[in-house]
Amino acid sequence: MDSRFFCLCFLLLVLNFDHTVVLANGGGAGVIKVSYKFAGSERTLSALRAHDDVRHLNILAGVDLPLGGTGRPDAVGLYYAKIGIGTPSKDYYVQVDTGSDITWVNCIQCHECPKRGYHGIELTLYDPKDSLTGKLITCDQEFCKEIIRTSLSGCTGNSSCLYLEVYGDGSYSMGYFVEDIVQYDQVSGDLQTKSANGSVIFGCGAGQSEDLGSSDDALDGVLGFGKTNSSMLSQLASSGRVRKMFAHCLDGVNGGGIFAIGHVVQPQVNTTPLVPNQPHYNVNMTAVQVGLDVRNLTTYIYTVGDNKGAIIDSGTTLAYLPEVIYLPLVKKILSWQSDLELRTLHDIYTCFDYSGRKT
Repeated sequence: MDSRFFCLCFLLLVLNFDHTVVLANGGGAGVIKVSYKFAGSERTLSALRAHDDVRHLNILAGVDLPLGGTGRPDAVGLYYAKIGIGTPSKDYYVQVDTGSDITWVNCIQCHECPKRGYHGIELTLYDPKDSLTGKLITCDQEFCKEIIRTSLSGCTGNSSCLYLEVYGDGSYSMGYFVEDIVQYDQVSGDLQTKSANGSVIFGCGAGQSEDLGSSDDALDGVLGFGKTNSSMLSQLASSGRVRKMFAHCLDGVNGGGIFAIGHVVQPQVNTTPLVPNQPHYNVNMTAVQVGLDVRNLTTYIYTVGDNKGAIIDSGTTLAYLPEVIYLPLVKKILSWQSDLELRTLHDIYTCFDYSGRKT
């Protein structure tokens, strides 16, 4: 019988959880169908680690931890979706990202943007002039005044509100903000949806760095599901289209599923509070269970320093634990299954060899 391994990884404090929710009929609940980037491919540990290294340099840019990778947005997304933008509506393939606050798509002025991207998907450049509902956002509008703190300075009057997104390796996307209608599905009954829409402000990407624009993994842009007021979720909620809550319902076969926006039937779901005053979706991890043995975690693990809790991130493939949790967990597993042997895979991963054992 071939040797088999299962692995625990100590890299970063990033946890990726599966969520199952029940949507209420109607009531403004939105649905965005997502596809999994690794579906149908061999998901080796090396491939997943390489993906996460890039991802973490992007999402954890403000976290004081040693990171690797390039930070390119076209390489960090796990889930992408097709949405409609404009009137008449055109289809755009975007990465659905809980770590991004700004939604942006490539614009007609982007001459270096690829025509085809990930898996040969035909990409579309957005042109606000082609949409009856497309409008430019100016510097004197409230959205621009709020976002300008982290964007380009020197924005005044009725000039176009510009943005600049710079990633960990120096690659960038830049352009201007526009407002237009975004199409999405809405729950209308059991396993039934209908078309819905809402007005959303997003970035019109007029320029990209060469390495970013030429990527074979490119999509039309990024659909931001972050916590700030600039994210698509926050904008739809502020306009009364949906409630400010969402859930990622995973497809266990192909790894895709849906992003459910708005109402969730309670108490049919278990919830845990988010850690306040954090830039990402953070929760406190309170215990680790091995078999029937539960090890409670001391609160200081997640309460020391500015960065508190464990990040729930739709774009991370593996679960990563700090050493203070990881080492006792490995020790507990070995005491629970004493005939396991530790091995190192790819000079990185501590794995448990259970060759010859039935699973």
